Amino acid sequence: MSDKDEAMTTSETAAGATDTLAARPEGETLLRVSGLKKHFPVTKGLFKRQVGAVLAVDGLDFDVRAGETLGVVGESGCGKSTMGRLITRLLEPTAGTIEFQGKDITHLGTGDMRPLRRDVQMIFQDPYSSLNPRHTVGAIVGAPFRLQGVRPEGGVKQEVQRLLSVVGLSPEHYNRYPHEFSGGQRQRIGIARALALNPKLVVADEPVSALDVSIQAQVVNLLDDLQAELGLTYVIIAHDLSVIRHVSDRIAVMYLGKVVELTDRQSLYNKPMHPYTRALLSAVPVPDPRRKAAQGRDRILLQGDVPSPMNPPSGCRFHTRCWKATEVCAKKEPPLVALETGHQVACHHPENAADQEPGDTKLLTDLPPQATAEEPTPTTTKN
Repeated sequence: MSDKDEAMTTSETAAGATDTLAARPEGETLLRVSGLKKHFPVTKGLFKRQVGAVLAVDGLDFDVRAGETLGVVGESGCGKSTMGRLITRLLEPTAGTIEFQGKDITHLGTGDMRPLRRDVQMIFQDPYSSLNPRHTVGAIVGAPFRLQGVRPEGGVKQEVQRLLSVVGLSPEHYNRYPHEFSGGQRQRIGIARALALNPKLVVADEPVSALDVSIQAQVVNLLDDLQAELGLTYVIIAHDLSVIRHVSDRIAVMYLGKVVELTDRQSLYNKPMHPYTRALLSAVPVPDPRRKAAQGRDRILLQGDVPSPMNPPSGCRFHTRCWKATEVCAKKEPPLVALETGHQVACHHPENAADQEPGDTKLLTDLPPQATAEEPTPTTTKN
């Protein structure tokens, strides 16, 4: 069984989902992000003097086409969730631009953003903390209609009950409270609320990370079915590479506030170009021991912790943990460039491709200790 099939209930369902993804037409650009940054100030003392800043998101460039799913993966603390809150304008960006349907929404105020809330919605990571425990399901899912002044045909109650049916819940759940539901059912309530106003873009922040594996498959399949039925566009943030492989058309890999690789799903899993992406994929478990032995895949163990976003390394931010790092990696930040059709990578020495800096071949690990700051060498072990 493949990694992708792990997220599916049956192999037939997986095959059908693959056909759906392959058949999706390439739409026009719905969302465009350029140079997006978010720096959180760090203050100290009685007068709250700023002594630094957390560079949570530090220069993102990507776009999302109508009807597609963009998956975003990376280690904890790399800025994935902050990015999601920025593009939905739940946080104010420090710099950069966000364009939605060709309109600059980077610094729109609350009043100007209100009409756009119908088109951009978010599914939050924790399905319980994002639901008000004092409100019934009917009040929670019906809140977008009240806030936007929308009166659906047949009334709010009838529309809410229809939405509950769409996400696999019973209309009789209308008068129940969140604590009466399981984790998977609460996530479905959050999905129903996000879909209430027929949005064009849905940002899902770790939509299945808090759920059991069996429930994860149900919610993932639900998101896929809703996209096919309603023509939704997704930005799905996750750390589970199996889930991302199933739901995504294109995948962006983030490291320490930056996108280091962006390409279609098939290219990323079959031919990763950034060393960090290769290390992430090496950690994906293979459930079939015979297949694992046939692949002979080595597990890449990165030494050391992720550097602090308050003081990121110079040059390439991954060079302190990279086994291919050379002198140029410590001095010059690699740009995110297209090395192949549709395949973008920010690396001076990418995998399976010609180096951006072909003349620099001296590894940092080969330099004298005084010439570099303790550059750990990763080891490899067999899975």
